[in-house]
Amino acid sequence: MQLYLPIAELTVNMFIFLGMGGAVGFLSGMFGVGGGFLLTPLLIFTGIPPAVAVATVTPQIVASSTSAAISYWRRRLIDEKMTVILASGGLVGSTLGVFTFRALRSVGQLDLIISLAYVVFLGFIGLIMLRESVRAILRSRAGRSARPTPGHHNWIHGLPLKMRFRRSKLYVSVIPIVALGAGIGFLGSVLGLGGGFIMVPALIYLLRVPTNVVIGTSLAYTLMTMAVATVLHATANKTVDIMLAFLLMFGGVIGAQFGAQVGQALRGEQLRALLAILVLLVAFRVLLGLFLTPEEVFSLRIMGGAA
Repeated sequence: MQLYLPIAELTVNMFIFLGMGGAVGFLSGMFGVGGGFLLTPLLIFTGIPPAVAVATVTPQIVASSTSAAISYWRRRLIDEKMTVILASGGLVGSTLGVFTFRALRSVGQLDLIISLAYVVFLGFIGLIMLRESVRAILRSRAGRSARPTPGHHNWIHGLPLKMRFRRSKLYVSVIPIVALGAGIGFLGSVLGLGGGFIMVPALIYLLRVPTNVVIGTSLAYTLMTMAVATVLHATANKTVDIMLAFLLMFGGVIGAQFGAQVGQALRGEQLRALLAILVLLVAFRVLLGLFLTPEEVFSLRIMGGAA
């Protein structure tokens, strides 16, 4: 069934994007990540303009984060105080990211910057994840703990402006919390990333946040920052395609239910290894796209300036 996407200015088969949303939702449920880092490149591969792909993924991330965040909140597994501080930095980062996005789009360099950023960013993250997961698998086979216990203190705990977080049972500086929120908020707005797959390990290994409140806190942060990014992209850049977003959200909700069931049957280190391989494959596909000759070498198109 053909459907016209008014912002992307394309006529597409709606079942392809329902299936894409379902596939990414399946992976999100299986690996416990938002899926924006996979969905944005996939949309670009199918012909959606990068500016529209990045902006349209943000409401999809909001939708996927909302129900999960509510569930964690009901079980009191969200550190509300830390979420507010993370979000304060995230709102600044998201705002700067949207206007950086607009500036790059106005000079005609957005497509190239997004592709290069995904190659570098996903390649780096994927290699780190693969290295850590392979080590965990080897330790598990040797009869040792699959995950080494992190130390109780590091250099971050020596920073000033400390604050007590009772839910997380921590007394740490707000400086790295604000910086982490701002950095992930910026990346989320420019590249269409929810940032959960960065936020969760950062909170665990850098700030020593207890595992039982990490996921809920990360989801609540993502919900707040991506909601702001969605509004700013829609008003300042006019690049959010609501029709496309609804297709992706509908498919993602269904796919996530099946992915969660599969994920429960696999061990943590196996899931991380599979996710790392998937991330590296996406990075390689984006890199390949930079060198392949497009089907239409020349095209007539109005450059997207400040609308």
